[in-house]
Amino acid sequence: MHAASMPIPQSLFQIIEYLLSRSPTVPPKKAAILASATKTSKKKKWSKGKVKDKAQNSVVLDKPTYDKILKEVPTFKMISQSTLIDRLKVNGSLARRAIRHLEKEGQIKRIIHHHGQLVYTRASGSD
Repeated sequence: MHAASMPIPQSLFQIIEYLLSRSPTVPPKKAAILASATKTSKKKKWSKGKVKDKAQNSVVLDKPTYDKILKEVPTFKMISQSTLIDRLKVNGSLARRAIRHLEKEGQIKRIIHHHGQLVYTRASGSD
């Protein structure tokens, strides 16, 4: 038979309407189990972990920081780029330039020079 020649029943729309209106019957026990399962099995929320704040180190050397470098840094027992960044809140390039300036003036002396890590101490002999 050809598909076009097949008559469409008049009650087709009634059958579809009936099938769509019928709700699937679920036993009460099974419905309770399904309801409790959907409550407990929520999607896992992944934690962000520890979020570190971005350091707001100064990029330009101002007068108070310069005075602090000249006054306090020569008294530190150990001086490195990292210690200046932590204590004075300046960026790495300013810390390196400050260390070079203090070494040139003779206020600090170099202990270790290993690749990029330079370690200095105060120039006075008394500890």
